Amino acid sequence: MKGLTDEPNYTIELLEAGTTIEDVIDNHIYEQALAEKNAFVVADLGAVMRQHVLWQGGMPQVRPFYPVRCNSSPALIELLAALGTGFVCANKAEAALVLNHDVAPDNIIWSGACKQLAHLKYAAKNGIGYLVCDNETELCKIARAHPSAKLLLQVSTEPHGEEASMAMGCSLKSCRHLMEMAKELGVQVAGVTFQVPVPCKDLQAYTHALSDARCVFDMGEELGFHMNVLDIGGGFSGSETQLKQVYAAMKPLLEAYFPPVSGVTIMAEPGTFYVSPAFTLAVNVIGKEVVARDRKDQLEGSDKLTGDDEPEFQYYMSDGVYGSFMGKLLGGSIPHPSVHKTSMSAEEEVVYSSSLLGPSCDPLDRVLEDCLLPELEVGDWLVFPGMEPLGSSPSASSLGTDADSPPVYYTIMTADWYDMQEAGLPLDSTMKNFSLVQYGI
Repeated sequence: MKGLTDEPNYTIELLEAGTTIEDVIDNHIYEQALAEKNAFVVADLGAVMRQHVLWQGGMPQVRPFYPVRCNSSPALIELLAALGTGFVCANKAEAALVLNHDVAPDNIIWSGACKQLAHLKYAAKNGIGYLVCDNETELCKIARAHPSAKLLLQVSTEPHGEEASMAMGCSLKSCRHLMEMAKELGVQVAGVTFQVPVPCKDLQAYTHALSDARCVFDMGEELGFHMNVLDIGGGFSGSETQLKQVYAAMKPLLEAYFPPVSGVTIMAEPGTFYVSPAFTLAVNVIGKEVVARDRKDQLEGSDKLTGDDEPEFQYYMSDGVYGSFMGKLLGGSIPHPSVHKTSMSAEEEVVYSSSLLGPSCDPLDRVLEDCLLPELEVGDWLVFPGMEPLGSSPSASSLGTDADSPPVYYTIMTADWYDMQEAGLPLDSTMKNFSLVQYGI
């Protein structure tokens, strides 16, 4: 069975009809049982393509710009570049990765509220013009290091319920001041960007943000700027239903405030939307502790014992929040795992309250708490669907974790591969670093 080759060449396993991603995971778990039992990821590139088709149907007016920070797998970047998406980069390394895949600089947005001067000079040298800005200090840096930049002002909106987390960005009043400063410094303002949290449950977050964006456009045009870019940010979970709901809420305002005749290019930053359905993470159980509930109350400082001696289990996994689960530290949610036991029981298993911890022994390295799982043993596997593995943190080695990111095994269903060919994306020409092998050979 063949897996990932050394980058930049990627082996894709072609799955015949009847073979599932679960079959691939089971086979790799079997292989790992004979080896080091390290964490690994299975990526379904066909799912990425299907999400792209879904986006095109659900958001026909909005061009996707993929945030590289969500998942910087070079194979994923190459596929998205072939599909024609733009990219959002937060640093020099991300920009270099994207540029190395022949992405035009005009298809890159450089995000971040605070950029290093060296990174601004790199953007200027490589022709990356769209830069996000939301404060005076950043504007002055850009004016010195990249005066030909086209600024996208990041706008915050007044909190409305769950929109309180949308505090990033500048207020409408600050936008006016920043644009006046940009005029004095000779820096062009090209448009507006805003961010909505993932997942966004309050659709009014988009409508309020669009109204504010229109106000900023009016200010900019009054000051003589050519305002032609609107970036509606992220907030897309990967669900087709949520995508339709968001578009239905935005469409009337988009048509009223930014109709096609206006010449405004509308962008979005769907990161989770693309990668969540495509990546599955498998981790090994490397340690186990049994903690009685009354003892847990004592450990947590409770004066009242439950009197319930049903055990609670704590399991240590081969990966944690300083690796593939880093999204937990950034406020992301972790899906409930499925269990792959080394010895399966035919009987229905009792589930217990369980906590899942990473291997670092750091108090913060807690992936999930109080989830219901059958009793596990060291050597069993937990499979997390819909994961967005971010790789390991620079501090991982100092915390006793494996500094290497888990290997990624790329797959694609035969039907998806043929659909890709029909869509004009032949692997042998468009994605030159890919090689195809028959699954199981």
